[in-house]
Amino acid sequence: MTTKKTGIDQQLIRDLAGILNDTNLTEIEVELDAFKVRVSRQAAAVHAVAAPAPVYAAPAPAAHAAPAPAAAAPADVSKNAVPSPMVGTAYLAPAPDAQPFITVGQSVKEGQTLLIIEAMKTMNQIPSPRSGTVKAILIEDSQPVEYGMPLVVIE
Repeated sequence: MTTKKTGIDQQLIRDLAGILNDTNLTEIEVELDAFKVRVSRQAAAVHAVAAPAPVYAAPAPAAHAAPAPAAAAPADVSKNAVPSPMVGTAYLAPAPDAQPFITVGQSVKEGQTLLIIEAMKTMNQIPSPRSGTVKAILIEDSQPVEYGMPLVVIE
């Protein structure tokens, strides 16, 4: 006896939501043949489409709070923070076994590389917009970052 499976694969959606939480991504989409699933934190929820079937929606996964930054950020973070110019993965060193570009308390010069953001398989050096002292590094190595997210505080 065979049974026909109807509806959405709930475990697939749970797995995709888990990936979102583990990686701090805002959206993930998977397409298998005529079945397409997109899980998003920003949009209404989870959407699954089986062509040409109608759109199904499930409750959005609970948003996981981001882990606390390694260094405590000063109260004036927004004024002195260097924002991310793009979405990608931030790296604090040029290679996994290399020394980091900067450390808390270090003096930096305008144009000096603070970190690298990998976007679309391209490594982009993020230069210091001004000279000063690194007061806080607000991200961890290999952390996904969003556009405008504060990365480093320089006073």
